[in-house]
Amino acid sequence: IQPHITLHHWDLPQALEDEYEGWISKTIVKDFTAYADVCFREFGDRVKYWTTLNEANMQAMFGYALGIIPPQRCSTSTSTSSLDPSFVANCSKGNSSTEPYLAVHHMLLAHASAARLYNKKYKVKLIKKDV
Repeated sequence: IQPHITLHHWDLPQALEDEYEGWISKTIVKDFTAYADVCFREFGDRVKYWTTLNEANMQAMFGYALGIIPPQRCSTSTSTSSLDPSFVANCSKGNSSTEPYLAVHHMLLAHASAARLYNKKYKVKLIKKDV
């Protein structure tokens, strides 16, 4: 059995949400890349398969548009008012018309940055170990 590591699956540390609002801040790109660097360095000799982010679109929709998963950011808008109330949280903060797009944008930038780091710094070294 080969391990397949997912670096992020809807599990952002609360400290990053508290400090700069997590995925809606561009600061997360640098922090995610640093986190990926630690994971690649520490586990890369045992892990051949990596996924940077799992279901980024779902996290943006459920966490930043509808607010039904953390960080539970949303606002009432015409796009959410037609949904079944059980699918929309009663959020006290957020903007459903912009934040999902900011979150996904920063997730894509973080993915690209981590992939670039892996390809430049680790890929050749780890492939040679595998051969």
